[in-house]
Amino acid sequence: MATLSAGTVSAAVRRDWLVGYAMVAPVVLGALAFVVLPLCMVVWYSLHEWNVLANTFTFVGAENYERMAADGGLADALLASLWFSVGLVVLNIVLALLLAVLLNQRLPGTTTFRTFFFSPVVVSLVAWTIVWSFLLQADGGINGFLAVLGIDGPNWLRHPTTAMVSVIVVQVFKNVGLNMILFLAALQGVPEELQEAARLDGAGAWRRFRSITLPLISPTILLVSIITIVGSLEVFAQIDVLTGGGPGNSTTVLVYYLYQQAFQFNEFGYASAIAVLLFVIVLALTLLQWQSRKRWVFHEV
Repeated sequence: MATLSAGTVSAAVRRDWLVGYAMVAPVVLGALAFVVLPLCMVVWYSLHEWNVLANTFTFVGAENYERMAADGGLADALLASLWFSVGLVVLNIVLALLLAVLLNQRLPGTTTFRTFFFSPVVVSLVAWTIVWSFLLQADGGINGFLAVLGIDGPNWLRHPTTAMVSVIVVQVFKNVGLNMILFLAALQGVPEELQEAARLDGAGAWRRFRSITLPLISPTILLVSIITIVGSLEVFAQIDVLTGGGPGNSTTVLVYYLYQQAFQFNEFGYASAIAVLLFVIVLALTLLQWQSRKRWVFHEV
């Protein structure tokens, strides 16, 4: 039986390494070019006062970060982002899970309802938001429907409280279908044998859901929560189309405030510092959720 020489084996190993590097090179180069390099540039810009109109680019060190600490507008934007994120995450996850549980019952017409709830996900975000902007006007479709019921509806987009609620609801209806599909796939992966054994032991529907279903779909809950929280912190188009950050600054979330500083006030250095802050917040929340998974996600140790 022929044996391979050391040189032949070494050449084969090198060839495998080269093939492996060639396979991962596009992803690595893409990450470097479109993630790492832009992030480094934003950090560099945040250390400068950059006015495009005046064509000035002056190194100021940490002044932009010191300015953030005293910026009341930034504090309002952070608070608005907090309210938006909490409302969106809670409503989206609860509604998506509820819809998934209902659609998992294998009742007649579930395919139609599944398509109905998922269809907004594939609709253009701007088109979806423009339609809702007409529906939420004082004389729009929502108030027209309420008038039929004898209810005098408010001008939804012109009051601080209802404006924020409106933006949250529009975003929930836009993306709840995606989370619903993820939850539905997780629910269909729960072994029926466990449900049947618990049923024979006398466990009711709520007890089975709490003790069997929720733990088994907890990895999907973690995934959905991370996606939803990150998405809630990056909302922009809905705010721009529906409210323009108003009334007042009630719906001026962090990303929209960043946009104002950069493209309305030409403070690109300060806007870059805000972008760094946004990156730190998103990274911290993601790491916090990832570390907390060991306490509540099934099979995580």
